[in-house]
Parts: sequence; structure tokens; C-alpha cells
Amino acid sequence: MHWRAISRLFGILLLIYGISFLPSLCLSLIYEDGQWHIFAYSLLLTLLSGVLIWLPNRKERSELSVRDGFLVVALFWFVLGVFGGLPFVLGLHLSFIDALFESISGFTTTGATVIIGLDQLPPSILYHRQQIQWLGGMGIIVLAVAILPLMGVGGMQLYRAETSGVAKHEKPTPRIAETAQALWLLYFGLTAACSLAFWAAGMTVFDAVGHAFTTIATGGFSTHDASIGYYDSWVIELIAIVFMLAGGVNFAIHFIAWRKLDPRAYVTDSEVRAYWLIFIAASLFVAASLLWAQVYADGIEALRYSAFQVASILTSTGFGTATFAQWPLHIPMVLVVVSFIGGCGGSTAGGIKVLRVMLLAKLGIRELFQLVHPHAMTPVKVGKRPVSDQVLFSVWGFYVLYVMTALLLTTGMMAAGLDLESAFGAVVATLNLLGPGLGEVAANFASVDPVVKWLAVFSMLAGRLEIFTLLILFFPAYWRN
Repeated sequence: MHWRAISRLFGILLLIYGISFLPSLCLSLIYEDGQWHIFAYSLLLTLLSGVLIWLPNRKERSELSVRDGFLVVALFWFVLGVFGGLPFVLGLHLSFIDALFESISGFTTTGATVIIGLDQLPPSILYHRQQIQWLGGMGIIVLAVAILPLMGVGGMQLYRAETSGVAKHEKPTPRIAETAQALWLLYFGLTAACSLAFWAAGMTVFDAVGHAFTTIATGGFSTHDASIGYYDSWVIELIAIVFMLAGGVNFAIHFIAWRKLDPRAYVTDSEVRAYWLIFIAASLFVAASLLWAQVYADGIEALRYSAFQVASILTSTGFGTATFAQWPLHIPMVLVVVSFIGGCGGSTAGGIKVLRVMLLAKLGIRELFQLVHPHAMTPVKVGKRPVSDQVLFSVWGFYVLYVMTALLLTTGMMAAGLDLESAFGAVVATLNLLGPGLGEVAANFASVDPVVKWLAVFSMLAGRLEIFTLLILFFPAYWRN
């Protein structure tokens, strides 16, 4: 391990992140909500910590290895959670674990919360919650990758470890810095378009920007306790559906479509096609189920609520216009299954990802076919490209680890006092980066035991870093020279 190089990088990253407190500080002064000193203290503490870590190691120029990259990515998400939680401790007087939970939930774009009474919070605190989800959506480290090469720090090792921005090893442009810049340009463009659409539909400028941050990031934090349901507007819901689904698409596909000015990229890619089909099929099925259960009076109303909730849950955004956990019969279970599928690989969404689910389904079908034709050579393909056995083993390994992590976390949360429904719902909410859960955590995590919150923090980090990047740190061979 190149500890001095890692420390130097942590110092630089903290210095970069510290600047992000400035917008909240300015908003506090504009709205006169009395929180400006909270953000001033948070900014100074973050910058001071960054300087103290960077200064002794400023002359270190060792190259980071891929192994170093895993450690930096995993630890920095946790460190971000600590410093991002400072305004919650200093301003809202939350306990350390509650502030850490809220901050990690923001940066990982989970959207689970321990805060009740959002409508009464100071505007600057609300903005801070929305902003940390926006930063976490594409990944603060991908942002740093665009800047650090200018400061003499290579970024490729971090980029490979940070899999939430774009799919592993896929780069829309040849150079890593240009890739990160292109992704952030797309991300900013989608956010601006979403903000304008929300504002035109009737939101205030503050709410429009705040909700655009968390819609594109597929995060789900809102400035109101009632979430998007606060507005009771089908136009706002339709806009949210469009941009939530956009956030769930691989950003490499966005890049190709925008660079070539050719929207056919959104239908020619096999994963994105499957993503659209899952959304349409699940929306129609849930709408039909709601009608059958007589939850809504007519088909249009049922489709309105089903399409919104399916889009919100498939993309792991977690916005709500209804509490899906209270819907009758099989409907909550269908939506839980949808949350495990998640968005496309290379998107800001959580879950297993559509591409992996496609490969697992194709692998299962191939095994059934070979039971009938044991000597047949049947490659698994994505589109027209065959997939190597190495990739299939990797996908299968990811799936096994994902399921085992979910089962172990559910068991741990039950041991900490939750009933089975609530424990499973908490894992669904955090590991899939969904936000709302089932049972006791259907609305928030305010009342659960601190042990559950610590397990939830681990679960959110595991889901955000797609299991491997976090679990590899617990593998003894990783630490051997």
C-alpha cells in the first residue's frame, strides 16, 4: 500500500469537497435562516482537515495501484459521510450516527432518512441534503478525476474502482480526464433541463433545483415530507418519470446519443431496450393489480400512480406519491423485485443492474437448453456479441455475494430488534439504494436502533460500491503484500 500517496490524495479530495459548502453558506445568508455559521464551521473544518492530511505528504509522487484505488474509493465515501454530516450535527443537533446515516444516504443516493419535519427545516440545510445527493450521483471521485491530473495525480486507478458513474473500463473518450469532464457535462445538462421543467410546471426555483438534483441523481431526497406527492400534479410527476428514467440509463449511452445527435442509441442497445420493457411491463401489471384490488377508481388514475412508483423504484430514486408498502396483495413484493433489478449498468441507479439480470437469465436458459442438448455449444450473447465465461463467472459471483449480503444484513437487523418484514424492508431500502422500505422503515429510519443504522450505513456503502469494492477490503489476501 502506498499510504503516503493515499493520504495526499485524501487531503486533496477533502480540499475539493470543502468548497461545496459555499453554496449552502450563501443560501443561508440570502434566506437569513441563521445557519451561515454552521456551514462556515463545516467548510473550515473540512479544509483544515484536508490541509493537515495533505501538507506532510505534499511531495509524495508514488503511483496508486488498482489495489490502492479500492481502498481510497471505499474509505473516501465513508469520510465524505462524516464531513457531509457536520451541518446535521452542528445545525440540527443530530447524534453522530444519525448525521452519518443521513449523509451516507445522501452521498450514496439512497434517500433513506432519519429526519422528520422537512417542511420546517432551514432552506440552507434542505439545500445541503439535495446537493450531497447530486454530488454522490455521478460520484465525487469521478469529478476529482477530471481535476486531479492537472495537479499531478493520476486518476485511472480510482476510475476503475468507482463503478457507479460508468460501467467498468468503458470510457466514452480515450483519456480519463476527458471522460469525467464529458460525464459531468451531460450530468449538468440533464440537471439544468430537469430544473427548468420543474419550474415551468409550478415549483418554486428553490424546489425545482433541489428536486432536479435528486431526480437526476436518482436519490429521492425531497424538500417536503410528502415528497413529490406534496404537489399533487400529474405534470410534475410526468417530468419526474422522464428524468428518473434518464438517470437510470447508462451515461455512456447518453454520451453516444448526444455526440452523434442520434436518439436511436436509446433503442438499439439491448440493455436499455430491456430497461424500457421492464418499466412498461411492471407499470401495466401494477396498474392492473391496483384496479383489481379496487385501490383506485379508474384505469388512468391507477396507471398514473403505478408508472410513477415503478419508475421511482426501478431507478432506485425513492420519490413517493403513495406509500407502496401499504398497497394490498402482491403489489409491494412486485415492486421489491423491481428494486433488486435496478437501472442500467453505468447509471446513477442502484440494484443488481439490468445487464447483469439479463446475463443471469440468459445463463439460466442456456443451462436448461443444455440439459436437453448436452453437446450443444450455446454462447451467451448481449446483442450480437458473445459474452466470455470469465464475465459470466464474474456476474454470477456478484449475484451470489449480493444475495448473501442481503440475507446476512437482514439477519443482523432482526438480531438488533426489527421484525422480519421491517428488517428485509430496511435491506431492500439500503442495499438497493431505494430509500423507502417496508414495515417500521416504510417512511423513515428515525425510530430504529442505532445498531440497525450502522448496519444500514454498511449496506448503503455496499450497494453504492456494487459489493466488490467494499467486500474486497474484508478479504485477507487483499492486505497481504
